[in-house]
Amino acid sequence: MTSPNRLAVLSCAALVASTAAGCASASKVVSGGDSNSAITMGTTSVTSVLDPAGAYDAGSWLVINNAFQSLLRFSAGATLPQPDAAQSCEFTGADTMTYKCTLRGGLKFSNGHALTSSDVVFSIQRMLKINDPSGPASLLSTIKSVENPSDVEVVFHLNAPDAVLPAKLASAAGSIVDEEAFPADKLQDNGKLIGSGPYKIDSIDPLGGDSKGPGKISLSANSQFKSDDVKLQNNKFVVRYFNKPEDLKTALDKGEVDLADNSLEPTAAAQIKSDQLAGKGDLKVAQGDTGQTRYLVFNTKDAVTGNPAVRQAVAQLLDRKTLTRDVYAGTVQPLYSVVPAGITGHNTAFFDKYGDPDVAKAKKILNNAHVSTPVKMTLTWSRGQAGPAEMELFKKQLEASGLFQITVEQQADWKKFQEGWKAGTYQAYTVGWTPDYADPENYVTPLVVEGGAFKNGWDDPKISQKLVPDSIKLTDRTAGGAYGQIQNLVADGVPLLPLIQNKSFYVSHNTITGVDSTVDTTGVFRFWEIGRAKK
Repeated sequence: MTSPNRLAVLSCAALVASTAAGCASASKVVSGGDSNSAITMGTTSVTSVLDPAGAYDAGSWLVINNAFQSLLRFSAGATLPQPDAAQSCEFTGADTMTYKCTLRGGLKFSNGHALTSSDVVFSIQRMLKINDPSGPASLLSTIKSVENPSDVEVVFHLNAPDAVLPAKLASAAGSIVDEEAFPADKLQDNGKLIGSGPYKIDSIDPLGGDSKGPGKISLSANSQFKSDDVKLQNNKFVVRYFNKPEDLKTALDKGEVDLADNSLEPTAAAQIKSDQLAGKGDLKVAQGDTGQTRYLVFNTKDAVTGNPAVRQAVAQLLDRKTLTRDVYAGTVQPLYSVVPAGITGHNTAFFDKYGDPDVAKAKKILNNAHVSTPVKMTLTWSRGQAGPAEMELFKKQLEASGLFQITVEQQADWKKFQEGWKAGTYQAYTVGWTPDYADPENYVTPLVVEGGAFKNGWDDPKISQKLVPDSIKLTDRTAGGAYGQIQNLVADGVPLLPLIQNKSFYVSHNTITGVDSTVDTTGVFRFWEIGRAKK
């Protein structure tokens, strides 16, 4: 869901308008390889909700991006939102307060119902009305109202300038649902989802155990879908969810899955890449950059981690270089700001403030704040490529200073983990972030404004009331230094500690084609690009 400089909103309307002529409906094309043989993909990005109004994690958006349409979308390698269900979209004034879209004709949901502007209005109003605490409604918070003057026109009226709205609508948050099939005031059951994307969901099997999420989702080509440029390379696609990276690796080795997303344990991915370069084995790696990040989040309402000095001392002690080398085997890079490298406005605020790990400086921070040592603190984790090794390294580094006494715990159930951080149960916890669009704003408002998506209770009025409102008006996203100021303030307050920025290592069997075509910095994995080579 991200790419460097993906959004230059000033020219978005022009781009969409200029490509509208190429958006006429055309019959779906299936080609290449054995299209009747299902492609199976494995991931550890376990999810529980697939209704777009309540889904805001990588495991759900992986499916939603392929089963639903939005007004706009990001094509492979695209730097700007391009038409999807819309024929054209544009801001109608220089104040970026009104946004108008015209739909393509002949669109249908997988159940045969016509997709009209009324469905778009329903989808937006529904998401905002439900306002699910685990959903992406916050991305659309600048929408004051939405109307449909005709069956093909949709007009958004904003409560504040929002130059990033096109990119938000291009994310899974802008998914269009069938108003005849979805309830207006509550989430739809996973087994009753209807979309208009390239695929339709045929069945969902449970993961089993204590998890309430799916274990396998089977999809097939949506016969109602029409596009001029999306051409399916397979008729069936299956997503299998795994609790542990090692279980995914075993399934890959046994041929039970054809490919794995960026979920494998880092050393395993690195070894597969090494074997490929040596001409060994039947697996290959598609490697690329991503905007995916990982943070150690602090509960700022907790008696211990609510003290800024404690958080600053942790920031002064953790060694990211060792983390990326010893735990992640070089498959990630150190992250020194809430906004990652490759995104407009990125700086290295945490390194600039704290430099290399320094016990003496950390001790001084705690002493100046009259904090007794060792500070007793619990670190909680749920899922991650590195498993427990990441937290064990943090424990080792913090305790080696003599300033901390650390307990590490895991909450393996992802939904319970989410519920725990919302309830303020944890003191500090690791969470990954997959951005919705490539703009610095998507690493600020969702993460550090009014507690953010991780509900850590932190808010800096200068950020939330001044810098964000001012910066969101700018259609030129490279202008001004507001995001630099924001990153510096986050480094001062340390509501979360940036840890790593992912590189992508998608592993597939040699018979699988198309992975390189969709592994890019947009963060959208396009099932339709994946095929199977003819034997």
